[in-house]
Amino acid sequence: MATVVTKTVGTDEAGMRLDRWFKEHFPGLSFGHLQKLLRSGQIRVDGGRAKTNDRVNPGQAIRIPPLGVDDAGGSPHVARPAGARGSAADALMAMVIYEDDHVFVFNKPHGLAVQGGSGLTTHVDGMLEALRDPKGQKPRLVHRLDRDTTGVLVVARTRLAASKLAASFRARTTKKIYWALVKGVPRPPQGRISTWLAKDGGPMAEKMKVAKHGDDDASHAVSLFSVVDNAGPNLAWLTMRPVTGRTHQLRAHAAHIGHPIIGDPKYFEADQNWDFPGGLQNKLHLHARRIIMPHPAGGTLDVSAPLPPHMVQSWNLLGFDAEMGDRGADDDE
Repeated sequence: MATVVTKTVGTDEAGMRLDRWFKEHFPGLSFGHLQKLLRSGQIRVDGGRAKTNDRVNPGQAIRIPPLGVDDAGGSPHVARPAGARGSAADALMAMVIYEDDHVFVFNKPHGLAVQGGSGLTTHVDGMLEALRDPKGQKPRLVHRLDRDTTGVLVVARTRLAASKLAASFRARTTKKIYWALVKGVPRPPQGRISTWLAKDGGPMAEKMKVAKHGDDDASHAVSLFSVVDNAGPNLAWLTMRPVTGRTHQLRAHAAHIGHPIIGDPKYFEADQNWDFPGGLQNKLHLHARRIIMPHPAGGTLDVSAPLPPHMVQSWNLLGFDAEMGDRGADDDE
């Protein structure tokens, strides 16, 4: 039988609008229904009536009547019991390479989208509904990876952690290191790529192009690269570091310098004299290897993700030693 419950506002929810607080804790509750419950006095804050635009403070008690939101849609009005797991939660937990009270770090596999889009039914953001905590908080994305890019994906477990992590990305105090297998061997073996990037075909396009300063929607993009090893003149293993964070930045930049990433369906255009190497899978060979950033609770978050199966196969075939890629990664570039 449904009963009245009381929830306490958390310290990381200071200043949150009441309607936003309900959206975080009870995503299945419509705004109209929330307004009706507030107008009738069924929802109260510290015993008093409240409005949707009121701001909540840590420690306040919110009276919550039966909301009529069932568990079936992944929107329970009572938090799932500890240990409750569904297929989405199990899949996410299998990807975890680091976790604490503030963050999850996943090793995202090839082919899994981070956010929803046209024709997508499965993506990390949707799967995170299954990892709501006892307070009803859903873990929050703070950055993205392309669907076919693998590796380190940091997710905040609380609103406060999300705010601090997002600020680190904006301030560029986050260092992201990628590994890529590219066509040919760049000369010189280290370099800085600085261009302007814009959508290739308008705002809805799914590919980026090198643009000119002042072009519509053009954003400045800077990437650093270094050759770790090569397999003859046809293939090279690069470490790549995006200084800025533009869509498809590393993929577009690699193609721009004439060394597109192997298996890239959007940016790899092989010439007639170049054959795809036998034994390599035709999948994007771009991996978010490591992230180094301020931890929201203090100190440094430094996590590395092992290579995905298709890149392990390629590294073994080409005789690359994975340990070489991590040497010198702490040096300032």
